Amino acid sequence: MKLKTFFLTALAVGGAALSLTTAAAATKPNIIFILADDYGAGEVGCYGADNYKTPNIDALAKSGIRYTHAYTVPLCGPSRAAILTGRYAFRTGAVNQDQTGLFTPAKEIMMPKILKQAGYVSSMIGKWGQLPLGPAEFGFDDYLKFKGSGTYWNTQDKGKTYLLNGKTVDLRDKEYMPDLMHNHLVEFITKNRDNPFYVYYSLSHVHTEILPTPDSAPDSKDEVIYKDNVAYMDKLIGKLIAELDRLKLREKTLIIFLGDNGTGNGRADRATIGGRRFAGAKGSMQEGGALIPMIASWPGTTPAGKVSTDLVDSTDFFPTFAELAGAKLPEKVIIDGRSIAPQLLGEKGQPRDWAFIQLAKSWYVRGDGWKLNQAGELLDMSDAPFTEKLVAADTHDAKAIAARKHLQAALDKLNPTGGILDEGDGTGRHANKAKKKKDE
Repeated sequence: MKLKTFFLTALAVGGAALSLTTAAAATKPNIIFILADDYGAGEVGCYGADNYKTPNIDALAKSGIRYTHAYTVPLCGPSRAAILTGRYAFRTGAVNQDQTGLFTPAKEIMMPKILKQAGYVSSMIGKWGQLPLGPAEFGFDDYLKFKGSGTYWNTQDKGKTYLLNGKTVDLRDKEYMPDLMHNHLVEFITKNRDNPFYVYYSLSHVHTEILPTPDSAPDSKDEVIYKDNVAYMDKLIGKLIAELDRLKLREKTLIIFLGDNGTGNGRADRATIGGRRFAGAKGSMQEGGALIPMIASWPGTTPAGKVSTDLVDSTDFFPTFAELAGAKLPEKVIIDGRSIAPQLLGEKGQPRDWAFIQLAKSWYVRGDGWKLNQAGELLDMSDAPFTEKLVAADTHDAKAIAARKHLQAALDKLNPTGGILDEGDGTGRHANKAKKKKDE
């Protein structure tokens, strides 16, 4: 059997590139940003997953662009901070899960405030995660927010209640949080169908605690239940697309589907492509931590069936959505993202030369075939995402030497050590507990 790897087949497989027409440029698309939790590329059918079927996500990819080199921070909170602000962690302070909760609206501007000036109404549905305060404080007009991560049923302590636009509401018996979120999303887009809208749809799936879905058979085992969760998430995406079709909004709506980081360690062994496991998993600085599935679909505008090898990192959505909406970026603020709006409109654009990933005291720049980290280690990524080969510091390989020079120049320009530093335990998950105890 041939290796089912999306990296070896990254070609434009359907549809000619579209022209940036005046009509397309003038249209303000609705934007639905779907963020799956702890969901790596090795669990998506169209990426070649061995053990999971995702027909609706696959259909979404066929209607748009599937990216093979999209990167984000390998843990939930810092990843979401980068997505919503367009800024790297050493600028915002979102270097670990705890420090992510410390920045304020006075210091950081999130996407809904930028889009509001262009006439957009916005909603945050689902997980707010380790982000500070709440959605309203950062400019969302509407929100449904559950507690913590992996919230599904009221049998969970964190699932007893949720917040709906400032009001605490009980999650009823046999009421499934992902269904509730879907229904709220449909209500929101129906109510605002005549205005441009932006939805940050932050899913429960597939973060632990993994519990049976409404479709799970009684007495199903853990492995089957996890598959059920992937399948249910996929079903909800299909239902959303059906609703957009019913409302005649599909061709007016850009959908982005993204994982917030790679597959969790407990599931990474089964998230294989062609029988091969990714190097690393959620929380690691290897490909399995930061390389995530990304699909962009705007029928009639994005090239259909295209597979793109362009480097994308999670700060890029901020300037991309602003450009598509005709909104101005904030003044006197460094935005690290690079807009991919031209690519979404079928143009070549200006793809990145490198992507930057930081978690706690570790960071790297990922280029085309190479990676350079904070320790000065150069890694050969020719067999990524499955292996990462350390290059000898005294190598005479001309390509390796050129790659080191190029990536080091990027790191020197960014200067992460000159920004807000990690005060945690080095994992990215926690603050410095020893220091906190001493201070107390």
